[in-house]
Amino acid sequence: MTLSPDSCHPLSSDPRQALEQAEILCQRRGARLTELRRRVLEIIWSNPTPLSAYAILDLLRDDGRQGGPPTVYRALDFLLGQGLIHRLASLNVFTGCRQPDSRHNGQFLICRDCGQVDELSNPAVEELLRAEATARQFEVLAQMVEVLGRCPDCRGGETPYAG
Repeated sequence: MTLSPDSCHPLSSDPRQALEQAEILCQRRGARLTELRRRVLEIIWSNPTPLSAYAILDLLRDDGRQGGPPTVYRALDFLLGQGLIHRLASLNVFTGCRQPDSRHNGQFLICRDCGQVDELSNPAVEELLRAEATARQFEVLAQMVEVLGRCPDCRGGETPYAG
């Protein structure tokens, strides 16, 4: 199976296909996608908007699973480490990764009204930020851009303000 960049996007993909791709990636990397990690990933990819760790925990409890926040956070840490999900720091939520087969920094368009998130992966944006940081003698340890705005559906035909 070929892993295409858009095939793992949580809003445009069949969660079963995304999970299958995640299993293949984990096998290639020698990482173990346990039943719990797989279920957490399935929950994230099955939801149209990003979820907090506590929302994921509530859904796990609805499944009849036992465990507390540390259980969910360990699963999320694994999924983050494998590049299968992203954490949106401004909202403290998690979303599926559009390109889990390649390490990258993310840029995200977040709709403030409906909560939809669109992941971008533009190397030019990453390089521009890195160059600006270097010019200021700033060491970049991690890079994530989160842009808050309104999606086309929530704007309902309004022309977006470009200022």
